[in-house]
Amino acid sequence: MTAARQGIAAYTAVTAAYWAFMITDGALRMLVLLHFHSLGFSPVQLAYLFILYEIAGMVTNLTAGWIAARYGLASTLYAGLTLQVGALIALTQLDTNWTIALSVTFVMLVQGLSGVAKDLTKMSAKSAVKILAPDQNSGLFRWVAVLTGSKNAIKGIGFFIGAALLGTLGYTAALLAMAGVLFIVLAGIALRMPAGLPQGKTGAKFSDILSTSANINWLSAARFFLFGARDVWFVVGIPIYFYGVLSDGTPQGNKTAFFIIGAFMAAWIILYGMVQAAAPKILKSRERGLAQHMRAVTIWGMILAAVPIGLTALTLTGTPQTPEFAMIMAAGLILFGVIFAVNSSLHSYLILALSSAERVTLDVGFYYMANAGGRLMGTLLSGLTYQWGGVPLMLGTASVMVMMAALSGTRLRAIQNR
Repeated sequence: MTAARQGIAAYTAVTAAYWAFMITDGALRMLVLLHFHSLGFSPVQLAYLFILYEIAGMVTNLTAGWIAARYGLASTLYAGLTLQVGALIALTQLDTNWTIALSVTFVMLVQGLSGVAKDLTKMSAKSAVKILAPDQNSGLFRWVAVLTGSKNAIKGIGFFIGAALLGTLGYTAALLAMAGVLFIVLAGIALRMPAGLPQGKTGAKFSDILSTSANINWLSAARFFLFGARDVWFVVGIPIYFYGVLSDGTPQGNKTAFFIIGAFMAAWIILYGMVQAAAPKILKSRERGLAQHMRAVTIWGMILAAVPIGLTALTLTGTPQTPEFAMIMAAGLILFGVIFAVNSSLHSYLILALSSAERVTLDVGFYYMANAGGRLMGTLLSGLTYQWGGVPLMLGTASVMVMMAALSGTRLRAIQNR
């Protein structure tokens, strides 16, 4: 097999593993959120369930780059898939007779394990693209966009699958079904993984995990605020808001609400992924250089900020707790998703474009540590802002965070400082 074909085969295998993982990741998030909300958990308690998931993501991303540099990308990919299977099985051991405090603690710990699994898998997949993608004709941007966009579309399908499995199979059977499918994928990938992924290097130093590049640091800051702005409404607030509007309190009404919320969240993520994949065309990447893409971070960030600002103004003047207003909210959040996808895809390209091949796992790990940090802050604020000030405070917070992301982008410079 030629080196080019070997690289494509390795890219395909990594992408397939990443897809399988993200289906379970999306399904698990929706299943846990809706299941525990139906058990009476408050918005803040629901946010607690995901806190350790994001903290684990921060720690994992900070160290996973070094682990991959030391032991190879295949090892971190297999470890991520294995840990996710373990997390899914562990969640089946939850006892409904436990106190809320014990239940929250248990789920937090298992979600933390899932967070480690996700970021090991993600770092492996994203770093592999830098190694395997062609450099000419914006090849890197296009390969990154396809991987990232398809991943989010798949995760969106996972959101719907999670809600659907909860409404049909129930909590425990749904988790076991997902664990079984992911284990089969893991076994297949491990047995048939082609050559092409870089092996580890014994000289990789742990002290190298922190980036000394100003561009990497400012781009990481922009990523922190960008994903915090999304998760401040996405994780807890909006699903619970829609549940309050759609559910009538009956078992059948609750199931209907589960499906509608799951379908909306799935559609949002799928559309987001589709736009991410199309971002190189939207940004006309073939006609633009690195400096122009850097400037686009601020331009597209400011465009994005206009959406939550407008939605915040509407909530202050309208009647949010009605089905009609919920439809307006859904439309506004879909628009947010389209513009957010362009921002996210642009960031994902720049982190690889600004990283050297030698440091790619380390820089990508550091960057996604910032991503996880933003998600952690967004997760905390999602429960707190919704409980303290409802939809207006939640969306107002998102507005501020998007503007911070755009301002961080103004510090990027065309001269790479690695």
